[in-house]
Amino acid sequence: MMKIRIEITLCLLLFLVLAPFCICSGERLLVGMTLVRKATAHGAVCLDGSLPAYHLHRGFGAGSNNWILQFEGGGWCNDISSCLERAKTRRGSTRYMSKLEVFSGILSNNASLNPDFYNWNRVKLRYCDGASFSGDSKFDNGTSLLYFRGQRIWEAIIHDLLPKGLSRARKALLSGCSAGGLATFLHCDNFTKMLPSNASVKCLSDAGFFLDERDISLNYSMRSFYHDLVALQGIEQNLNPNCTRSTSNPKLCFFPQYALNYISTPYFILNSAYDVFQFHHSLVPPSADLHGHWNRCKLDPAACSAYQISVLQGLRRDMLVALYPSYKNSRRDGMFINSCFAHCQSESQDTWFAVDSPRIHNKTIAEAVGDWYFSRKITKEIDCPYPCDKTCHNLIPSPQVSLR
Repeated sequence: MMKIRIEITLCLLLFLVLAPFCICSGERLLVGMTLVRKATAHGAVCLDGSLPAYHLHRGFGAGSNNWILQFEGGGWCNDISSCLERAKTRRGSTRYMSKLEVFSGILSNNASLNPDFYNWNRVKLRYCDGASFSGDSKFDNGTSLLYFRGQRIWEAIIHDLLPKGLSRARKALLSGCSAGGLATFLHCDNFTKMLPSNASVKCLSDAGFFLDERDISLNYSMRSFYHDLVALQGIEQNLNPNCTRSTSNPKLCFFPQYALNYISTPYFILNSAYDVFQFHHSLVPPSADLHGHWNRCKLDPAACSAYQISVLQGLRRDMLVALYPSYKNSRRDGMFINSCFAHCQSESQDTWFAVDSPRIHNKTIAEAVGDWYFSRKITKEIDCPYPCDKTCHNLIPSPQVSLR
């Protein structure tokens, strides 16, 4: 009996070692982390010098040669002090990251929860460079050392995935949320060039369409923030050259509204017209509201005054104006611009595809993205202004959430 128990235990241990690293906990799919071991040789490291990482859950059946790559989001750091702080957290080092990640929404492997992409190879790229996977520089003053190597991290992860089947991709979707959504604008065409010429490659930005917008004090606070970020992390050399050649201020090409015009790969933009991150940090940053007149409005849209609502309607208008060329002129592109107070809607099952998910014209986000990707329908959904949409999940972050 003891011998049988030992053999069973050994078999279980071998299975756990050799099986793909994922755990199904109830309805949650937890996927293990893969470190990119060869990255150090190419200088592709996180802010603190740790190895970059991703989480891969294998596709199956008809989706075994199809791939989704999802950039993780999480703000940016645009000066040495904030980057040093970030390097001590999961946003700047894989040493502090969770080794298991929940795959839900667009990353779910359940056909009833993710009908178009459930059986694809799904990858989450962990974010540890603080510049939307785009910098290539280093800071070393003899005391402190920071690696700004987002561009190299992106390339190292791709080169790690190519021999694992990405090089044989038939269909591929590059997506991301927030700062990860912005990363898709920076890497979309590059991703297409790395895959087979006959592959169907498209890109999706979720809550990544950050506007070059004046704040309520009429300052370009986000432009100033990005200007410092691009300069600090050596990003300008990695921006779209067609965009940078077209303007006297090349750093503006970090903004999606300027980069989008020069992207040739089909693109889908998923965004709230009242994106809470942009509302809180671009339109009404703390520096523009020193006396906290907007505090109640930020926490609850129903508490906003008529004047504050009019300012928010201006944010929506500016977003639609920035998107108008794509809306009018491109049949290959798609969009889903709803009127919810939210930020990132593709990774959460509640907002991606559920009985009570947000809808425009009775279409969920998952249905809109699927219709666009598979060319079932032209999908350019724009919601009516707040507060008309009763399907919204208004997801207001805590006041502690910061730009960095």
